[in-house]
Amino acid sequence: MRKTTGNLGQIAGWAGMIGSALFVVVFTVEGWLRPGYNPLSTYVSALSLGPRGWIQITNFLLFGALLFVFTRGLAAEFPNEKASKGGLILLTIIACCYFLSGPFVMDPTGTPLAQSTFHGNLHGILGAIVFLLMPISCFVYLRRFRLDPKWQALKWWTLVLGTVSAIGTVALTIASKPASLQPIFAPWFGLIQRTSIVPFMIWIFVFALVFYRRNRTA
Repeated sequence: MRKTTGNLGQIAGWAGMIGSALFVVVFTVEGWLRPGYNPLSTYVSALSLGPRGWIQITNFLLFGALLFVFTRGLAAEFPNEKASKGGLILLTIIACCYFLSGPFVMDPTGTPLAQSTFHGNLHGILGAIVFLLMPISCFVYLRRFRLDPKWQALKWWTLVLGTVSAIGTVALTIASKPASLQPIFAPWFGLIQRTSIVPFMIWIFVFALVFYRRNRTA
């Protein structure tokens, strides 16, 4: 396997670790500090609303930018194999969607469809793409990790975290789409959403950590 040229690998590794860890820490702490915000029932994106919304908006922007930097390192590290290229494309799309989710904030929960805004609809589309691709990207890289002896240490992390993220995504889809089920699951929307997001962020952190260590010793 070709080593990333220069310091790009180490920079990319730091970007992946900092971006994923910071994203979770910020929305967790901000959720605790925000008056009236319930992380069990309220989406992460709802933190972008209100006078303190700039904190979560910035959080989206930073993570999207740092994840994109991480993908540039991966592009240099894994120049071949369909699984590597496919995973790179997926992570790049995820990075762009997270970045755009910052300025294009969601509409308040319960906004009637007739009163929905362009930025709210776009945020919903970007979110749907993100939640679909997060677990898929894990499984795409799982194929590479299983075949490459140098990366097999990540295969179990990827399998477990990708599976949990996929379960969270399926549960969120089931809970939020049929109108008849929404009253039942509404008190747990935030928790279900985090079941998809947090495992993916842990996977990015572990992936970036191993990536950084390999390039540091190159």
